[in-house]
Amino acid sequence: MEYAIVNARSDAIPDRPAAFADWIGPEVERMARLAARLAPDLDRDDIVQEALVRAWQKRRQFDPSRGTPAAWLLAITPDQARRARRRRRPTATLADLPGRVRSTDDRVDVEHAVARLAPRQRLAVDCFYFAGLSVAETAAVMGCSEGTVKSTLADARRLLRPLLEVSE
Repeated sequence: MEYAIVNARSDAIPDRPAAFADWIGPEVERMARLAARLAPDLDRDDIVQEALVRAWQKRRQFDPSRGTPAAWLLAITPDQARRARRRRRPTATLADLPGRVRSTDDRVDVEHAVARLAPRQRLAVDCFYFAGLSVAETAAVMGCSEGTVKSTLADARRLLRPLLEVSE
């Protein structure tokens, strides 16, 4: 078995593709969950692929003193999701066609409630609740302090509470 030569730091990114694949492997599923949350109408696998290409291209910029490899990889994902949304051409869905009857059912719609949040609150909710990141990892993805993440999540919960209440 051939091992990649890693820089002097043990947590630096490997320079060989096979070692890099092993290094990012544990985070791919979380990247995919985050991509699916951030761009539900786009192909999450394409977004993750673009994020991994970007990580490979920028691998020498990884600085373990600024966060974990997981947080670094997951911070690239929202940027790639934004880029993918900007590249996408508007398309009509069946729900947009004239004469299409929309459901009037009273079930709680979490997706629509979360969509009403400010972009920064949505990112915090998506990272923490849907991608399963810790507060520290969410802070690294958002580029802010853990206290800011906690405050942002509290504000988001306060705004979501009335939207998600179920009346009987």
